Amino acid sequence: MIIDLPDTSVSEVAKRLVSVREEGGAVALGRVLTLIIKSKRTLDEAVIDAANDASREHPMRVIVLVTDSRGEAKLDAEIRVGGDAGASEVIVLRAFGPAASNEETLITGLLLPDAPVVVWWPDEPPARPGKDALGRIAQRRITDTSTAPYAPDRLRQLDLVYTPGDTDLAWTRLTRWREQLAAVLDQPPFEPVTGVEVRGASTSPSTALLAAWLGMALEVPVEWSYEAPETWAHGIHSVVLKRADGDIVLERHSATHATLTQPGQPDHVLLLPRRSLRECIAEELRRLDPDLLYGRVLTDGWERLGPPAEEA
Repeated sequence: MIIDLPDTSVSEVAKRLVSVREEGGAVALGRVLTLIIKSKRTLDEAVIDAANDASREHPMRVIVLVTDSRGEAKLDAEIRVGGDAGASEVIVLRAFGPAASNEETLITGLLLPDAPVVVWWPDEPPARPGKDALGRIAQRRITDTSTAPYAPDRLRQLDLVYTPGDTDLAWTRLTRWREQLAAVLDQPPFEPVTGVEVRGASTSPSTALLAAWLGMALEVPVEWSYEAPETWAHGIHSVVLKRADGDIVLERHSATHATLTQPGQPDHVLLLPRRSLRECIAEELRRLDPDLLYGRVLTDGWERLGPPAEEA
């Protein structure tokens, strides 16, 4: 069910939300957190769908705030419950003109009491998430360096302003790669890795994050490079772990599968699909404490990682 509230106020939205719950018999007791989704000018239904899917694992209140500084002051709202909201309740706020200038005021009256707050910027994150008006009230702050406007130096910018509680979906997309590489190194022979090569698409910040993690975890030199779009257009392409007895190569050859090559063993075709937005958001919502490993990779690992091969 979707309830439209044109030209309204935050207090009216809160009152209507209470009445909807009372009329429908729904309660907020099972909600474990408030997820704020902040976007500029456009409402991406795919983002809301991902949050709704994740809510089946993490029942929550979702507040979608879309701001547009143009025009006269106005606040339009929607309340979505039932089948239109998964296991959550969704409040969509569209603020225009001066009404869009104070984001914290728009949100505060709708937060679940005594529940953690997570804020997610699917696009155009603030320059300093931890200092942002919404970021200051959140335990976790989720950005995505792969979204528009994409900039190659965005990871460097995040490194400079990192605050515990920050995370990025470019890091979350690496979970399967990190699990697979760790599993390979846990098997005999236990030869030390002497060097690493990482290759990926030029629009993939995950490539740099994986290179930084491997360099930090293995304490070895890492060479990383971007490939031409016509060669590899999306995400990480391959990782080479160099050892004295021969190289270990994990190379993705499609959106779903990769080949693992090891000395003295037949090649293995592995299922290594790209992670969906829903999977990434659900994983990030499983923890509400700071992701300390991401913090170390973004600061320590990034600091020791040199430029990509074509810039060296």
